[in-house]
Amino acid sequence: MKEKFYQYIQDLQDTITATLEKIDGEATFKEDVWKREEGGGGRTRVIENGAVFAKGGVNISGVHGKLPKAMQSYFNVGDVDFFACGLSLVLHPNSPMVPTVHANWRYFEMYDEEGTIVDSWFGGGQDLTPYYLFDEDAKHFHQVCKTACDKHDLDFYPLYKKKCDEYFYNAHRGEGRGVGGLFFDYCKKTENKNMSQWYEFVTEVGNSFLDAYIPIVEKRKEMSFSTDQKNWQEIRRGRYVEFNLVHDKGTLFGLKTNGRIESILMSLPPQVQWKYDHHPSKGSEEARLLEVLKNPIEWV
Repeated sequence: MKEKFYQYIQDLQDTITATLEKIDGEATFKEDVWKREEGGGGRTRVIENGAVFAKGGVNISGVHGKLPKAMQSYFNVGDVDFFACGLSLVLHPNSPMVPTVHANWRYFEMYDEEGTIVDSWFGGGQDLTPYYLFDEDAKHFHQVCKTACDKHDLDFYPLYKKKCDEYFYNAHRGEGRGVGGLFFDYCKKTENKNMSQWYEFVTEVGNSFLDAYIPIVEKRKEMSFSTDQKNWQEIRRGRYVEFNLVHDKGTLFGLKTNGRIESILMSLPPQVQWKYDHHPSKGSEEARLLEVLKNPIEWV
């Protein structure tokens, strides 16, 4: 399974980066191929200073070796070996009218002393973080997510939409990071689902990403915006940074397994503002966004 999924994310990385370069029309992805001292490595691709994208990364990795002590306690296991691979992407657009997007699809295995797999699972999802809320965009993104889920289990979309709202939540701010999407983890073999079926589901979601995001970019990228709206985008980017550095399990996993720092932190936006005790004007579009972030709604 690990060879099959790693090949899938390599191919998906190629497809996504080629599409994004075409959309941007100006910048191209810089590629870094790196190796991890303890085992494995990855392929980082970053785009910067483009016509559409201020900064973005579409990264793949496949790492293996002894599970670090910090992660042993997290998984409640002893001295075991592991393999983990995945594709992770974050795109920060120039325009505040175009939402930031994040996605991740991953696979994990753990082994005993004989090298036998003792546990394995899939995880992942995709979520949207707008700066100005266009309801039709949120509905489109969620409809694509629902369509992908419904092909495999009608219970998946409401379950994983709820988990996304709960996970991408800045508890210290009392608000969501964005308008959500899907979040799933520990997708393991059960009486109802084998690992091949989980593979089909996760790759279905991965294949849906461009359909979910690109139409929104095309619709919003030429819209005009003011300096005040750009400032609002940078203030909201600050909340994005707070989540990634305080709450995100993927970031913490990478840091605790001696991951490549530049690849882990590529998710951070290029320009950010933190203004003391900032509140938008009552009745403004900015205030409407905050209301939705504090009280998630059903988009489809």
